[in-house]
Amino acid sequence: MYFKLSEDLVKSKEQLEQIARLLSQDKVGAIPTETFYGLACNPFSEKALKRLFELKKREPDKPILLLLGCLEDLALVVSKIPGKAMKLIKAFWPGPLTLVLPAKRELPKLLTGGLKTIGVRLSSCEITRKIALAFGKPVTGTSANLSGRPPCQTIEEVMQEFPEIDFVVNGGPAPGKIPSTVVEIQEKEIKLIREGVIPFEEILKIAGGKLS
Repeated sequence: MYFKLSEDLVKSKEQLEQIARLLSQDKVGAIPTETFYGLACNPFSEKALKRLFELKKREPDKPILLLLGCLEDLALVVSKIPGKAMKLIKAFWPGPLTLVLPAKRELPKLLTGGLKTIGVRLSSCEITRKIALAFGKPVTGTSANLSGRPPCQTIEEVMQEFPEIDFVVNGGPAPGKIPSTVVEIQEKEIKLIREGVIPFEEILKIAGGKLS
């Protein structure tokens, strides 16, 4: 299915509800974010996650990040929010910063890659947030690309890369170029997983952590 949402997202309520229904039916779709297009599915469904991995041709031991609809969604997937993480949330969310935080035990292993952490982000892309809000919980946000290939910036690239995808949400060309910055927050330090849009030095300055 193909969706082109109105610029006034209030007028897109019915389409957002349709997208939410597809997600609840374990469908996988491409949605825009503030960096690249991402692949969204129900992160609490083993069936949906298996389809996601099949589409991406991705190894099942790699964790999948989540996109939130609002800050309250953190309580559904994260067991604890360290103080340093809260400082970064206040400074950079919504925005291109993915935080790796302690995960709730009950999360599917396919989602966490068997780790005790989960990557989460409150996107600055309004469409992304509205989709998660309509669904009522976070959605997956792994980049829309076959494993080992560059992430897609346009809906045309997505449809060429994934002809069997269940639905696509056209949000126009994604900014692309640089992905989100990913950091893992521990009690006494911050670990850089991937430097992206937000420089790591800026993150350390805000959180008061030490280089790891």
